[in-house]
Amino acid sequence: MAARSRASRLLFSGSEWNFETLDRIFASVQSIGEKELGLDTYRTQIEIITSEQMLDAYSSTGMPLFYKHWSFGKHFARNESLYRKGWQGLAYEIVINSDPCVCYIMEENSATMQTLVLAHAAMGHNHFFKNNYVFRQWTDAEGILDYLSFAKAYISKCEERYGVEQVERLIDAAHALQSHGVHRYPGKRKPDLRSEQLREQERREHGLALFNDLWRTVPGKSKRVAARTEAEKRRSLLGLPEENILYFLEKTAPKLAPWQREVLRIVRLIAQYFYPQRQTKMMNEGCASFVHHRIMTRLHERGEINDGAFLEFLHSHTSVVMQPDFNDRRFSGINPYALGFTMMQDVERIVTEPTAEDRQWFPDLAGQGDAYGALRDIWANYRDESFVSQFLSPAVIRKMGLFQLVDDDIEDEMEVAAIHDERGYREVRRALARQYDVVRRDPDIQIVDVDLAGDRRLELRHFVADGVTLEERDAERVLQHLADLWGYQVRLIEADDDDIYAEHKADPMRAFA
Repeated sequence: MAARSRASRLLFSGSEWNFETLDRIFASVQSIGEKELGLDTYRTQIEIITSEQMLDAYSSTGMPLFYKHWSFGKHFARNESLYRKGWQGLAYEIVINSDPCVCYIMEENSATMQTLVLAHAAMGHNHFFKNNYVFRQWTDAEGILDYLSFAKAYISKCEERYGVEQVERLIDAAHALQSHGVHRYPGKRKPDLRSEQLREQERREHGLALFNDLWRTVPGKSKRVAARTEAEKRRSLLGLPEENILYFLEKTAPKLAPWQREVLRIVRLIAQYFYPQRQTKMMNEGCASFVHHRIMTRLHERGEINDGAFLEFLHSHTSVVMQPDFNDRRFSGINPYALGFTMMQDVERIVTEPTAEDRQWFPDLAGQGDAYGALRDIWANYRDESFVSQFLSPAVIRKMGLFQLVDDDIEDEMEVAAIHDERGYREVRRALARQYDVVRRDPDIQIVDVDLAGDRRLELRHFVADGVTLEERDAERVLQHLADLWGYQVRLIEADDDDIYAEHKADPMRAFA
């Protein structure tokens, strides 16, 4: 009788599933996520796709309705070749930060894996997207799908009217600069994507106003003091210095047509949409991994999945959150799934079963009792860099064997700068947090001036940090794209407070006229 009762509670048996099975699975997963973990999610839209459709989603950064570009086809061909030869696997799911939250799951997944990915994506990622402050500041979940539809249609019309080659060259240049096409500080207004397609006509009609005022305001010959005043006015009018290069080109590049400015804006807004994901990769995956582990464990405890399904889940889970050793052929740095999941579990331990060390390091967190409440607060109010700097514990540092090496190019040997002692724990935490700081990962390049009175040369500066300069060949290629978009010479100086490291110049080869 007990065996029959347990069997009747199972969500599925075996690996086969249908849409009714998915409905039961999602209802149970959602119940645990919302009622036990306290998750707050967007509405969920589940899409079943084939492996080829998953490969297609890979090629366009996981977004539906993406505009066409040759680079996406190149990525598709590469990933398909590796997948068909068995050299590369595919993700079990892709989830979109939108409202409703769109979860793509592969039809080849077993029933257990469908349960896992719904817990991971539809609950874990979904909650993180909706509640984390970085996403709330920078993304418009309600408008992104409509905006992608508008962007795809707009670029398709441009190809029909101006030619595929012209549009592709423009997008090539925009893609080369898209990592420098984001506003990095929340003082800038978050875009309202739902209104973008309505405002496109307005921008087309009035977009030349600033441009005309700018290029009429050219300083004449005057005394040195007056010239300095004019330079300050010029930089003020241009909003310089400006780190968002695509934004500056969209507004002030003298030779771009209105449709070209709109294409730059499309690339820029989509790059801005992805910017929060770059800041929260480790936390996002750690949150989703913790959530799916807890939900799958509860399903097993409640008798809704059997031992075989739970073992299948554990095999997949441990493979994902494994951290290869430094001398393992699979090692490619710190696995964000491994660090994120380990830190989330550690927070739960500190809250519920703290040690004396935990009470010393985390006096406000240790022993408070509400683990899920503490985690929800962390998921809402931190990004990767601040999460590591605040919550990486000595216990996790010891468990993962973390220490700090300093490789100074002027020294013959590397230095072990931080080990497992009081000072070392803090140094390791500080060094690892810097690696997750997106501001330090991207070079700090800003437009600092434009020679309006002379040859209209665009002046940029790379503010060098820790002596790390740009790779010369890549810098020249990207600078060439910038010169083509600007229409006049551009110059980039690499310098810090004490030294000038390099100077790069580029003249336009093909104007986007």
